Amino acid sequence: MGILERKEKQKLEVRKLILDASMKLFMEEGFGNVTIRKIADLIEYSPTTVYLYFKDKDEIFFSLHDIGFQKMEEMNKDLVTINNPLLRLHKMGENYLEFGMSNPEFYNLMFIQDEPMNKITELGCDWVKGDFAINRLKETVAECMEKGHIIKGDAHLVSLSVWSFVHGLVSLAVRGRIEKFVSEREMILPMMKQSLNWFVNNIEAKPAGK
Repeated sequence: MGILERKEKQKLEVRKLILDASMKLFMEEGFGNVTIRKIADLIEYSPTTVYLYFKDKDEIFFSLHDIGFQKMEEMNKDLVTINNPLLRLHKMGENYLEFGMSNPEFYNLMFIQDEPMNKITELGCDWVKGDFAINRLKETVAECMEKGHIIKGDAHLVSLSVWSFVHGLVSLAVRGRIEKFVSEREMILPMMKQSLNWFVNNIEAKPAGK
C-alpha cells in the first residue's frame, strides 16, 4: 500500500470514528446536547480535527442520515425478485417497519429530526435519498394499478398515503406510544404488520359488484 493509499485509509477511519461517536452521543444524550467538543473528546481528537472532516454538527448528522438510507436500501435489495407488484408493495412495507423498529436512531435522523433537512435547504439541493425511496414506492404502486391490483388513480397520492401509514406506525412505536396499547412489547411489530396487511387489502381493487 502506497503513502497516498494509507493516508486515504486513515481519513476514512477517522471519519468513521467521528460518525460512530456522533451516533452514540445522539442516542445517549439527544441531538440538542451533542457538541463538536463532546464528539472530539469521545474519540480523543481535538475539535479542530473534527472540523477538518465536517463543517458543523448538521453536516455530521446529514451524513448519518445518508448511512441510514443505505442500510434501508440494503434491506430492499431483493425486492426486484418479487414479480407480483402487490406482494412487492407489501414486502416493502414490512421492510420499512422492521427497519424503523430495528434502527430507531437512524429512522429518527432520516424521517423525524429537522437537522438533515436543514442541511439540504442550506446546500440548495434535492433530497436525493428520500426521492429515490418515494420514487421506488411510486413505481410499485403504479405497476399495481396497471395490473389491476389497486384501483387506478393518482399514483403519487396513493404512494404518499402508503408511506404516511407506515411512517405513522413506526413514529408512534419508536416514541413509545404504541406500547401503551399493546400488552406485550414483542407483539408490537406483529401488530404493526397486521395493520399493514389490513391497509394494503383495503386499497386493492375489488371485483365489480363487490
